[in-house]
Amino acid sequence: MHYLDNASTTKPCPEAVTAAVRAMTDDFGNPSSIHRLGTAAERLIEDARSEVAKAVRCRPEEIFFTSGGTEADNWAVFSSAYMLRHAGKHIITTAIEHEAVLNSCRRLESQGYTVTYLAPDAAGAVSAGDVERALREDTVLVSVMLVNNENGAVAPIGEISQVLKAARSRAVLHTDAVQGLMKVPVDARSLGADLISLSAHKVHGLKGCGALYIRKSLRLPPFICGGGQESGFRSGTQAVPQISAFGAACSAGMADAGAADRMAKLRDHIVGRLRAQIPDCVCLYGDAPHILTVSIPGCPSQPTLNLLSQKEIYVSAGSACSRGKRSHVLTAMGIDPKVIDCAIRVSLSRFSTLEDADALCDGLLDVRSSFVKSPGARR
Repeated sequence: MHYLDNASTTKPCPEAVTAAVRAMTDDFGNPSSIHRLGTAAERLIEDARSEVAKAVRCRPEEIFFTSGGTEADNWAVFSSAYMLRHAGKHIITTAIEHEAVLNSCRRLESQGYTVTYLAPDAAGAVSAGDVERALREDTVLVSVMLVNNENGAVAPIGEISQVLKAARSRAVLHTDAVQGLMKVPVDARSLGADLISLSAHKVHGLKGCGALYIRKSLRLPPFICGGGQESGFRSGTQAVPQISAFGAACSAGMADAGAADRMAKLRDHIVGRLRAQIPDCVCLYGDAPHILTVSIPGCPSQPTLNLLSQKEIYVSAGSACSRGKRSHVLTAMGIDPKVIDCAIRVSLSRFSTLEDADALCDGLLDVRSSFVKSPGARR
């Protein structure tokens, strides 16, 4: 098997699995209970909080666990808008955000907010200057993802933070760093973001767990009300196995210092082979080391995925959340629709190998040959 769909989800690492099993079989108490099993479960959560905090270089008390990146994005967008609603109702985001942000902004538009959707350049990037030109006195939220989940472009969040400070803007700065964690530096202090969304299953943790970094001085309203868990910010009994696994995955990932370089070399190897052997292919990628979009003329995305899958080579046709729709990211970049309709997304992890990369290239050569031999398949 050659798994190259890591931007959709990663395989849980052994450390995460061990941590989850321990939380389910040994320390399985409710972390809000005050008996021994409860306090043991609470300790697992706090240990994990410390590990996630180390990964984003912040204080543990600034990390709040959620059910995933989507909840973290929703919390950041809706609660920021609600918190500052009396100061203004203008939001700045980009046209290439994850749907968790875009659909949240669209809902706010139906409630009287105005949203500016910044268009990316041809490389899929948005600049701090774009944000500066869109900034208004009534802007209350700026939400720009750190690493785009389809083109791999890295946004200048630190520069955007400086723009907001220079303008003395009251706007909250949020970044979706779901695809950035463990791939590019995610340092809460240097980024200058007030809110950072994270997801466990993108870094070899388990599905169903994420986190939101909230700058300590920001009194963000709770998104889920109830029993007061997560310091009152996010109520509900915590998913201890997933949270513990998240911490273990962060710890293991931080110990693998050369992972990003290895991923970048594998990406470059794939690009080099494809451009040499399929000269008319299109390869799109940014500064993130793990995401690459490939389009081979005449080879539609879904049949390509099916043929690769038969060889146990697994990639995707874009964001896993797009469910077959034409990529809004590539569309916003101005990519030719014919290129988009043949696009597949290749995404690496720290466990990806040269064998995986070569299997993909060999598989795509076979795919191209099959379409050349079967003109009817192009219809």
